[in-house]
Formats: sequence, structure tokens, C-alpha cells
Amino acid sequence: MMIGSSRLTRPARAATFAAALLMLVGMTTVSTTTHTASAADAPGAATTSDTAQLQQDTLAAAAERTGRYFGAAVAAHKLSDSTYVGILNREFNSVTAENEMKIDALEPQQGQFTYGNADRIVNHAIQQGKDVRGHTLAWHSQQPQWMQNMSGSALRQAMLHHVTQVASYYRGKIHSWDVVNEAFADGNSGARRDSNLQRTGDDWIEAAFRAARAADPNAKLCYNDYNTDNWQHAKTQAVYRMVQDFKSRGVPIDCVGFQAHFNSGNPVPNNYHTTLQNFADLGVDVQITELDIEGSGNSQAEQYRGVTQACLAVTRCTGITVWGIRDSDSWRASGTPLLFDDNGGKKAAYYGVMEALGGDGGTNPPEEPGPGDCTTTYTAGQQWNDRFNGEVRVSGTDNWIVTVTIGSRQQVINTWNATVSWDSSGRVMTARPNGNGNTFGLTILHGGDWAWPSLNCRTA
Repeated sequence: MMIGSSRLTRPARAATFAAALLMLVGMTTVSTTTHTASAADAPGAATTSDTAQLQQDTLAAAAERTGRYFGAAVAAHKLSDSTYVGILNREFNSVTAENEMKIDALEPQQGQFTYGNADRIVNHAIQQGKDVRGHTLAWHSQQPQWMQNMSGSALRQAMLHHVTQVASYYRGKIHSWDVVNEAFADGNSGARRDSNLQRTGDDWIEAAFRAARAADPNAKLCYNDYNTDNWQHAKTQAVYRMVQDFKSRGVPIDCVGFQAHFNSGNPVPNNYHTTLQNFADLGVDVQITELDIEGSGNSQAEQYRGVTQACLAVTRCTGITVWGIRDSDSWRASGTPLLFDDNGGKKAAYYGVMEALGGDGGTNPPEEPGPGDCTTTYTAGQQWNDRFNGEVRVSGTDNWIVTVTIGSRQQVINTWNATVSWDSSGRVMTARPNGNGNTFGLTILHGGDWAWPSLNCRTA
């Protein structure tokens, strides 16, 4: 990032999880008392969605149907945030440690390794059946002071020792390693970055890859960089030539990571698909590793859709990782660059990605409503063993009627901020404004069916 063992297959993990969930539901005593659900109602179960995965379509599920993963960068200290973890567990099937696996975090003193925060992320991912991308083994930035003070052969040996120790420690747990990060210079030179690692000799990248392969032979080994999205750029061409050389000489490289940090000054290039395809044609996988796109609304959604479509068009584009979960979690928070807003609500960009993946986000996507339009956005709330909360936001009119349809095994046991009525089946609820704004909520006793309600909105 710019400043900044064999395991069960996913279908098998999903089947195992589903069986465990059915057992859990079978043991749950279902209460029909109408009340406002709170964390106190389910001690130890209300802080995350670990106990139950909504059977609604998700980024992970939609991507997996295409043979790809959809991941997110994760910070260890945010694993205590229930909204953050709820989205992580529900939407993503791959995890990258945002900073916790970088050199300064893992080896703050030479020869003394501290894996605690990285382990929190890796263990959480594995427990949730998610893959892990290791980021990163060798990098000129975020080096501890002791490494910054080294040079020459001493630095080379220290770097290789770090690569070997870390990759060995996590052997069998990592899907892909960013072995080397950001080793090429910006601009038109096509040169290597003038870093302390580069000054140990031009073969330092090759040496790092060979050490990583020896330490973790089954992981995918990637080179990762930024501003390599446009096929015409000198930096892109330089990385391409390196990968081409490595493949021709048998240097162990399996994949190339494209960070994909975009904004108005650096938009998604119109030859992005060409770039991905040309690298894939060298015989390596390509991965979009740190995606974020500054902006909002339909413009941002279109760019996210375009990036996703470019990956889908390349057989060897194996997955996409967004760099953070909510806008407020991003290293570029002021640019609102992610798929979920500060409150965890799905943005238009989310639906752009889902549409490209052929998925169904479960609600009407947020639009820019025209006169008389009525749109709804559903946001998942807290979840317990026997029930879950949801929030419906209405836009486009203050005089709305929203029809909420639930599953045959479900029961709405509480609502707020709306006047509601029911049809004779008890499965169709009609909600109208009650003077408390255009957002209302409900608690659904799921009966084993975790699907979100379907929504239909019209102007009264």
C-alpha cells in the first residue's frame, strides 16, 4: 500500500458452517414477546454476526460464483467494532492485514518477532472460513529503525531472514503473499526505486521470492505495486519486463497485485483490462489488491463497476480486495472511497460491484431520485441467535408507503419509527411515516431463515 495446510474448500466450509448453524437454531428457545432487542437479550452474541451468516447475496458469494474472491483490508483494533466485524463476516471471503504484517509491526527489534495483532486477523479469518493475503514481506517503507540503519550485505541478510521467518511462521495459512511491494520508481524512467533494499543489488527482488518459496511452498507469491494500471505507463512496462524475465528464468512468481487507488486525478484508465490481460498472458495470476475509488454516487459506482468488469474479463484475475470496509475506516476517509458509508450502509458503489458480479444486493440500490421517485435502502443491524435487526431508509419522498415481505418461517416482533399494518398472511407488512423521519426499523424472529426482507416503495 502507498503510505499507508491444507484447508477445507469453501463449499465444504460452508456446509460445515450450515450444519453448525442448524444445530444452533435447533437449540434456541424462540420467544414471541414483542420487545426492543438489545445486547442484554443475548449475552456474548450481540457484538458480531459470527453466530449466524445472513443467507442474503453478498460480495463474497457473488464473486465466488465467478471463481473469484472478494476481500477487504482489516485492522486488528477494529475487530472489537460490531458493525465493522458484521460487514466483514458477511460480505468478504478474503482478508488482508492493513498494517499488522508489515516489517515494523512483525520485527520491531532485530530478531524479535511480535505476531500478536497479525495473529488476531489471521485467526479471525480462518475461523470464519476466509482466505488470507499476506502483506508484505519486503518493502522499502515501514521498516523498523534498526533496518533503516543497515545497508549492503547486512541488510540483504536481514531482509531474507525476515522473509524466511515470517513466511515459515504462517506457512500453510496464507493464500497469497505480497512478497515485494512497490519496488519501482514513479515517473517516466521505468527504473527501480532508489531504496536501501535496491542498493543491496539488482537481484534483491529475485532473492526475496526464492526465500519465500522455500519458506511457504504452497502460497501464491505476488509482486505488488501502485500506478501500474495504465498499460502505456513506463512503470507498468518496467514491472511487466521484470515478470517476463522472472518467468523465463524460473524465478518463483505466481501473481501480480495491482493496488488500484483511483481518484479524479488518477481515474480508472480505459485500457485497464488490457493491462490485466497482458500480465495474465505471461502465465501469472493478477489480483486487484488495494482497491479504493474516491467519489460518490453514480460516478463512483460506474468506476467500481468498470474495475470489477475488467477483472471478470480476465480468466486469471482471481480476486479483488478493497482497502478497508467503511469510508470512515479508509486511509483516504475524506474521499469516501469505499463500498460502505460511515454507518455501514451499502453505497451506490456496492450495487455497481454487485451488478457487475451478477449478484443481488437484496434491496433497491440507493439512487439519485427524480421527482416522485421512492427508493429504499436496507441496512443489516445487530444479530442474535434467534433474531436480527434491520433498518430501512426511504428517499425521494416524505409521503411514502413501504411494503415489507418476510419469509414463511419469519416473524416481525418489533418495529419503530413507522405506523405499520399487516395482511392476513402475517408475512406482508405495510409501513407509513409516523412523524419520526424517513428511516424505520424492525426486529425479525428468523425461525432459521436469515434472508433479508424484500422491500417495495411507492409514493402515497
